[in-house]
Amino acid sequence: MRPSFNTAGPCFPGEHYMLPPERRLDRVLELIGDGKYFTLHAGRQTGKTTSAQWLAEHDNAGGRRRAIWVDLETASGEPDPAAAFRIVLENLDRAVARNLPDVGVPQGRARLLENPATAVLNYLTDLAARCPLPLVVLMDEVDGLVGTAMVSFLTQLRQGYIDRNKTPFPHSIVLIGQRAVRDYVLDQEERRPLRWLGTQSPFNISAEATSLGPFSRDEVTELLGQHTARTGQPFEPAAAALVFELSQGHPWLVNALADQIVERDLRDHSVAVTAAQVDAAKETIIRERRTHIDSLIHKLADPRVRNVLAPMLTGERFATGLPSDDVAYVLGLGIIQLAHGEYVIANPIYREVLPRALTWDQQHSIHEPTERYLRPDGALDLPKLMAAWQIFWREDGHLAAGGFSYQEAGPHLMLMAFLQRVVNGGGRIEREYGLGRGALDLLIAWRGARHAIEVKMRRDTQTMERALEQVARYLDTLGLNEGWLLMFDLRGTRSWKQRLTTRTRRVGKKRVHVVGC
Repeated sequence: MRPSFNTAGPCFPGEHYMLPPERRLDRVLELIGDGKYFTLHAGRQTGKTTSAQWLAEHDNAGGRRRAIWVDLETASGEPDPAAAFRIVLENLDRAVARNLPDVGVPQGRARLLENPATAVLNYLTDLAARCPLPLVVLMDEVDGLVGTAMVSFLTQLRQGYIDRNKTPFPHSIVLIGQRAVRDYVLDQEERRPLRWLGTQSPFNISAEATSLGPFSRDEVTELLGQHTARTGQPFEPAAAALVFELSQGHPWLVNALADQIVERDLRDHSVAVTAAQVDAAKETIIRERRTHIDSLIHKLADPRVRNVLAPMLTGERFATGLPSDDVAYVLGLGIIQLAHGEYVIANPIYREVLPRALTWDQQHSIHEPTERYLRPDGALDLPKLMAAWQIFWREDGHLAAGGFSYQEAGPHLMLMAFLQRVVNGGGRIEREYGLGRGALDLLIAWRGARHAIEVKMRRDTQTMERALEQVARYLDTLGLNEGWLLMFDLRGTRSWKQRLTTRTRRVGKKRVHVVGC
């Protein structure tokens, strides 16, 4: 079997191109060695299961500890402890048979299930008692447990931990998922955190929450180099650099980009991979909503995610009173990250996916043929496009904007849907947005030309001069002398005639076309 870039499930040596899992696990190995109970959390498809399987194999081959890796995904969403723990114990049986065949599963599982409140506790107590070496239990997808089942599960682990100086229990337990224990919730609709014993979690014996970092730039180059070593097909330096830039080292995104290119777009491995092919692969992955992207899009409907992303889309600040758990939850999902003291979208692919996904239906309900806005030489006619946008906004857009689930960002999303519908005919839109920016920056790339648009909300407290200065700075970063400032007028007393204006202003050497909405 020839190795390939993996986009589905854990990586296996010889079957997939992969980096040594232990590189990312120094702290995890230290905590296991110290007998700690802790969480290992990271976003979807970042290597959690690959790491957990390696950890189990590492301990079972080392002679100091024994380990099992158990996947609890099939018990997810089941709040009834009796039903959930029947599945959990079945998965534990499977894990023991795979990782500890010489130890064997506990006898009388039916008896253990007679009292769900102690089923997991007694199972692990029995297993640890019969294991010849300290036992490590790696529990994957544990944050899929919900409701009363989650409460009972964590409580049983806590009881076993507290009593383990007198009663056998695992040396170390690692809870693996997308969230740290403190972010587990009892009722996702009411968003009530687990609270008793004076703490937000019954698992307050957790030493700490660890996470898996992304691949570094050098590691991305190393992974791509494995394909080159096998096939002779090189990735040009600019192509490898763009893979890292677009993915920011997210393991699934790195593999998905490379797989799209070498297995579909450029199967002739005698031809080097260019940056243009990486950019085309990115567009395909987004357009086809590959599994990982589809999962990300599904998360956008979660109110906790919306509370965090909506102000980022408009450039505003978080709402006063936003629960810190909401931010922690979205961080845990890997949608945002903390960079240089600021919350930002985790990578450029996510940054493009989010608004495009939110505007998908609206975009395809807008009838604006690209040809309508082209000049005879094929250039994009921005004045004509902006005039059409003003008409659309007045007649339909301002009403439809209220239908977005992200209502605070409705005007911005409607504008992006309109522009995307036109620009899809031969160009692309790059987006820059984030907390506290005060604006959404758009860059339309069309057949070698670049058109910069800054989108702002105008309130009574804001001045046009300040907005123009901000546009000028944006143009400076792009090396452009001309751009557009689109202002959504939120001053409620103004009529459409007063709002729908277009004029040109000079800011130093910059020329800015101001479009009122």
